Amino acid sequence: MTQPAFHLPDAIALLRRTPASLDALLRGLPDFWTIATEGPDTWSPYDIVGHLIHGEYTDWVPRARHIFEHGDSVPFPPFDRTAQFTESRGKTLGQLLDEFATARADSLATLDSLNIKPEDLTRRGLHPKLGPVTLGQLLATWTAHDLTHIHQISRVMALQYRDAVGPWTAFLGVMQCTGHSS
Repeated sequence: MTQPAFHLPDAIALLRRTPASLDALLRGLPDFWTIATEGPDTWSPYDIVGHLIHGEYTDWVPRARHIFEHGDSVPFPPFDRTAQFTESRGKTLGQLLDEFATARADSLATLDSLNIKPEDLTRRGLHPKLGPVTLGQLLATWTAHDLTHIHQISRVMALQYRDAVGPWTAFLGVMQCTGHSS
Protein backbone atom coordinates (compact mmCIF):
# COMPACT_ATOMS: atom_id res chain seq x y z
CA MET A 1 0.00 0.00 0.00
CA THR A 2 1.37 3.41 -0.94
CA GLN A 3 1.75 5.98 1.82
CA PRO A 4 -0.26 9.14 1.20
CA ALA A 5 1.72 12.32 0.63
CA PHE A 6 1.99 14.83 3.44
CA HIS A 7 -1.04 17.13 3.46
CA LEU A 8 -0.73 20.21 5.68
CA PRO A 9 -4.47 20.63 6.46
CA ASP A 10 -4.57 17.02 7.73
CA ALA A 11 -1.54 17.66 9.95
CA ILE A 12 -3.04 20.87 11.32
CA ALA A 13 -6.28 19.04 12.14
CA LEU A 14 -4.32 16.72 14.42
CA LEU A 15 -1.94 19.35 15.81
CA ARG A 16 -4.91 21.51 16.79
CA ARG A 17 -6.40 18.66 18.87
CA THR A 18 -3.33 17.61 20.85
CA PRO A 19 -3.67 20.19 23.67
CA ALA A 20 -7.34 19.34 24.29
CA SER A 21 -6.59 15.61 24.14
CA LEU A 22 -3.85 15.93 26.75
CA ASP A 23 -6.00 18.22 28.86
CA ALA A 24 -8.85 15.69 28.86
CA LEU A 25 -6.48 12.84 29.71
CA LEU A 26 -4.34 14.49 32.38
CA ARG A 27 -6.01 17.48 34.08
CA GLY A 28 -7.06 16.74 37.64
CA LEU A 29 -5.52 13.27 37.82
CA PRO A 30 -3.70 12.26 41.00
CA ASP A 31 0.08 12.57 40.97
CA PHE A 32 0.19 8.76 40.86
CA TRP A 33 -0.56 9.08 37.14
CA THR A 34 1.07 12.36 36.21
CA ILE A 35 4.50 12.20 37.82
CA ALA A 36 5.05 8.48 37.33
CA THR A 37 7.90 7.36 35.09
CA GLU A 38 9.18 4.11 33.65
CA GLY A 39 12.27 4.25 35.84
CA PRO A 40 15.48 6.26 36.05
CA ASP A 41 16.16 8.72 33.23
CA THR A 42 12.63 8.42 31.78
CA TRP A 43 9.92 11.03 31.59
CA SER A 44 6.60 11.42 33.35
CA PRO A 45 3.46 12.78 31.68
CA TYR A 46 4.26 16.09 33.44
CA ASP A 47 7.75 16.10 31.88
CA ILE A 48 6.36 15.27 28.44
CA VAL A 49 3.92 18.20 28.50
CA GLY A 50 6.85 20.46 29.43
CA HIS A 51 8.84 19.03 26.52
CA LEU A 52 5.97 19.72 24.13
CA ILE A 53 5.81 23.33 25.34
CA HIS A 54 9.53 23.82 24.77
CA GLY A 55 9.10 22.47 21.24
CA GLU A 56 6.42 25.05 20.53
CA TYR A 57 8.79 27.85 21.47
CA THR A 58 12.03 26.60 19.93
CA ASP A 59 11.48 23.79 17.44
CA TRP A 60 8.68 23.39 14.91
CA VAL A 61 7.51 26.84 13.82
CA PRO A 62 10.84 28.54 14.56
CA ARG A 63 12.51 25.98 12.29
CA ALA A 64 9.86 26.47 9.61
CA ARG A 65 10.59 30.19 9.71
CA HIS A 66 14.31 29.39 9.61
CA ILE A 67 13.78 27.44 6.39
CA PHE A 68 12.00 30.41 4.81
CA GLU A 69 14.71 32.82 5.98
CA HIS A 70 17.90 30.78 5.47
CA GLY A 71 17.04 27.71 3.45
CA ASP A 72 19.78 25.13 3.96
CA SER A 73 22.62 27.68 4.17
CA VAL A 74 22.47 27.96 7.98
CA PRO A 75 21.77 24.97 10.24
CA PHE A 76 18.88 25.09 12.70
CA PRO A 77 19.90 26.03 16.23
CA PRO A 78 20.22 22.85 18.31
CA PHE A 79 17.14 21.74 20.26
CA ASP A 80 17.46 21.10 24.00
CA ARG A 81 15.44 17.91 24.52
CA THR A 82 15.55 18.25 28.31
CA ALA A 83 14.88 21.99 28.77
CA GLN A 84 11.55 21.16 30.42
CA PHE A 85 13.31 20.09 33.60
CA THR A 86 14.34 23.71 34.16
CA GLU A 87 11.51 25.52 32.40
CA SER A 88 8.66 23.62 34.09
CA ARG A 89 10.09 23.85 37.59
CA GLY A 90 7.54 25.24 40.05
CA LYS A 91 4.59 24.98 37.67
CA THR A 92 1.56 22.77 38.19
CA LEU A 93 0.43 20.36 35.52
CA GLY A 94 -2.66 22.52 35.04
CA GLN A 95 -0.45 25.53 34.34
CA LEU A 96 1.57 23.50 31.84
CA LEU A 97 -1.56 22.29 30.06
CA ASP A 98 -2.82 25.87 29.81
CA GLU A 99 0.56 27.07 28.55
CA PHE A 100 0.70 24.29 25.98
CA ALA A 101 -2.77 25.15 24.67
CA THR A 102 -1.81 28.81 24.31
CA ALA A 103 1.59 28.07 22.78
CA ARG A 104 0.11 25.61 20.28
CA ALA A 105 -2.61 28.07 19.24
CA ASP A 106 0.08 30.71 18.73
CA SER A 107 2.21 28.27 16.73
CA LEU A 108 -0.68 27.34 14.45
CA ALA A 109 -1.58 31.01 13.93
CA THR A 110 2.03 31.74 12.99
CA LEU A 111 2.12 28.72 10.70
CA ASP A 112 -1.03 29.99 9.01
CA SER A 113 0.56 33.42 8.55
CA LEU A 114 3.41 31.78 6.60
CA ASN A 115 0.84 31.00 3.91
CA ILE A 116 2.57 27.74 3.02
CA LYS A 117 1.85 26.50 -0.49
CA PRO A 118 2.31 22.85 -1.58
CA GLU A 119 5.46 23.82 -3.48
CA ASP A 120 6.95 25.28 -0.26
CA LEU A 121 6.98 21.83 1.31
CA THR A 122 10.08 20.96 -0.74
CA ARG A 123 12.04 23.94 0.64
CA ARG A 124 15.15 22.67 2.36
CA GLY A 125 16.60 23.38 5.75
CA LEU A 126 19.67 22.03 7.49
CA HIS A 127 19.28 20.02 10.67
CA PRO A 128 22.42 20.11 12.84
CA LYS A 129 22.53 16.30 13.16
CA LEU A 130 20.35 14.90 10.37
CA GLY A 131 21.57 17.13 7.56
CA PRO A 132 19.26 18.34 4.78
CA VAL A 133 15.53 18.16 5.53
CA THR A 134 12.47 19.63 3.84
CA LEU A 135 9.75 21.81 5.27
CA GLY A 136 7.29 19.00 4.56
CA GLN A 137 9.41 16.55 6.55
CA LEU A 138 9.65 19.01 9.44
CA LEU A 139 5.89 19.52 9.57
CA ALA A 140 5.15 15.79 9.21
CA THR A 141 7.60 15.12 12.03
CA TRP A 142 5.87 17.69 14.24
CA THR A 143 2.63 15.77 13.75
CA ALA A 144 4.20 12.36 14.37
CA HIS A 145 6.06 13.81 17.38
CA ASP A 146 2.73 14.69 19.00
CA LEU A 147 1.48 11.15 18.44
CA THR A 148 4.73 9.69 19.75
CA HIS A 149 4.35 11.57 23.01
CA ILE A 150 0.63 10.80 23.34
CA HIS A 151 1.59 7.15 22.97
CA GLN A 152 4.42 7.59 25.47
CA ILE A 153 2.09 9.17 28.04
CA SER A 154 -0.39 6.31 27.63
CA ARG A 155 2.37 3.74 27.99
CA VAL A 156 3.90 5.37 31.08
CA MET A 157 0.49 5.51 32.74
CA ALA A 158 -0.45 1.94 31.80
CA LEU A 159 2.84 0.61 33.15
CA GLN A 160 1.89 1.83 36.60
CA TYR A 161 -0.45 -1.19 36.65
CA ARG A 162 2.07 -3.58 35.10
CA ASP A 163 1.97 -5.90 38.11
CA ALA A 164 -1.65 -5.24 39.03
CA VAL A 165 -3.05 -6.61 35.76
CA GLY A 166 -1.46 -9.99 36.40
CA PRO A 167 -1.67 -12.46 33.51
CA TRP A 168 -3.66 -10.02 31.33
CA THR A 169 -0.31 -8.41 30.52
CA ALA A 170 -0.11 -10.91 27.67
CA PHE A 171 -3.13 -9.27 26.00
CA LEU A 172 -2.14 -5.64 26.59
CA GLY A 173 0.18 -4.42 23.86
CA VAL A 174 0.93 -1.26 25.80
CA MET A 175 2.64 -3.41 28.44
CA GLN A 176 4.93 -4.93 25.80
CA CYS A 177 5.97 -1.68 24.13
CA THR A 178 9.52 -0.51 24.74
CA GLY A 179 9.43 2.58 22.55
CA HIS A 180 10.49 6.14 23.20
CA SER A 181 11.18 6.60 26.94
CA SER A 182 12.60 10.11 26.98
